[in-house]
Amino acid sequence: MNETGKIRKVIAASSVGTMIEWYDFYIFGMLSTTISTQFFPKDHPTAALLSTLAIFAAGFIVRPFGALVFGRLGDLVGRKYTFLLTLVLMGGSTFLIGCVPGYESIGIAAPIIVLLLRLLQGLALGGEYGGAATYVAEHAPANKRGFYTSWIQTTATIGLFVALGIILLVKAGMSDQSFNAEWGGWRYPFWISILLVGISIYIRMKMQESPLYAELKATGKTSTNPIKESFSRKANFKMVLLALFGAVMGQGVVWYTGQFYAQTFLEKTCNINFEQSRTNMLWAILFATPFFIFWGWLSDKIGRKWIMMTGMALAVFFYRPIFKIFLNDASGSYHESIKANHASRTGSEKSTVAVLPLVNSNDSLRTITTPVVLSNGLSFTEIITDTLKANSVEPSTPVRVEKNVHLPQPIYWKFVGLVFILILFVTMVYGPIAAFLVELFPTKIRYTSMSLPYHIGNGVFGGLVPFIGLLLTTTYPTDKLVGLWYPIGVTALCLIIGVLYLRNKIDNNIND
Repeated sequence: MNETGKIRKVIAASSVGTMIEWYDFYIFGMLSTTISTQFFPKDHPTAALLSTLAIFAAGFIVRPFGALVFGRLGDLVGRKYTFLLTLVLMGGSTFLIGCVPGYESIGIAAPIIVLLLRLLQGLALGGEYGGAATYVAEHAPANKRGFYTSWIQTTATIGLFVALGIILLVKAGMSDQSFNAEWGGWRYPFWISILLVGISIYIRMKMQESPLYAELKATGKTSTNPIKESFSRKANFKMVLLALFGAVMGQGVVWYTGQFYAQTFLEKTCNINFEQSRTNMLWAILFATPFFIFWGWLSDKIGRKWIMMTGMALAVFFYRPIFKIFLNDASGSYHESIKANHASRTGSEKSTVAVLPLVNSNDSLRTITTPVVLSNGLSFTEIITDTLKANSVEPSTPVRVEKNVHLPQPIYWKFVGLVFILILFVTMVYGPIAAFLVELFPTKIRYTSMSLPYHIGNGVFGGLVPFIGLLLTTTYPTDKLVGLWYPIGVTALCLIIGVLYLRNKIDNNIND
């Protein structure tokens, strides 16, 4: 087999496994709203969702520990067997999450077990990425390292794409009630994981060890203590810190803002219905994914730094304008203005009224549900609730909620284009970063040294974006865009450090 054929085989074997691990990791976040109703009490939905997102974030927070454990293992025993082990650990944990009974069946044990399994997922992913990126980079020729490693960079987004696709396929075949039941369809994506993992294990068993690492091992030059060598040597530790605060920290928050916070914002803040918010993301991912490869290829020509810095700068300047458009077009001032103009309604509204007695009270809760269709094609379900007092003729002040907003086609495709732009920022910061990290560190401690900043930047700073964003929005409900200040602030800080201290020179010789 020629060299091109070998590197393609390496990329395929590494990418499939890494994509499946990302799929496993992300289906939890994709189903967070449903999971919150299954593993937490249902009487406090906002608290339940925040708790679910906290468990989701916990998987990210432990990723640096996984980077240390498996990074050390990868530098001691090899790349191949280490990220084979991470794959098995991830797949098993994901499958078991789908098997945990709900809160109504086993009480507080349900969220505790899910949290423990989520932590195992985080540990596994902490060891996966560094191994896959290092493995591909150590097979790649110097002048194509950015291009070849960029294929690994697509796996996270493709894993998200596959997760969204499988969830939509499962959801399409059943009712909302069947999908969201304790043992309903939401569990199927977790169970499907075990089949995907089995395929990937078979592929990875046939892989050979990295040639650079095999050479080190044959000559007895492997590290005896990768963690100590990575962080006790001043020069290497300096590069770890520079990689984290000058590149990966910003890359992490841009990644999760574009592909997670955006979806949460569309669903929870703009109330876009389930199918449209998911398909919107699917189309945007489909159009944007090739740009990972493009920026990786371009980084071999002009360097990694300025591509990543440009992506961060664009994110800082355009996040609020883009999200403001989402808000205005779906559920913000635009929505409020046209709702007040009854002439814009088609006149097809038929309200249903439900009155339920309140527990331990003589009062009743009245709910008026009205499907509203506007003349511009926008539709939503308007829900008005108030309390009927037993000792009063007048009801309490009504509370108005809009749910399940359905966008007309022009606005829908406008949203696809805007999400595409958000993910384009992601491709700019993420496409070149694997090659950038590999070139910073020597071969014998590369797995450990690059894994830690990557997973702190992505797992801690990036993984907290959905949680902190929702927390800020809940704390300051009058400002629907307040959640963006966290990713904007982190990205701006990283941009300043990166511009001032990163170099743009490509290190062609990584065999050291």
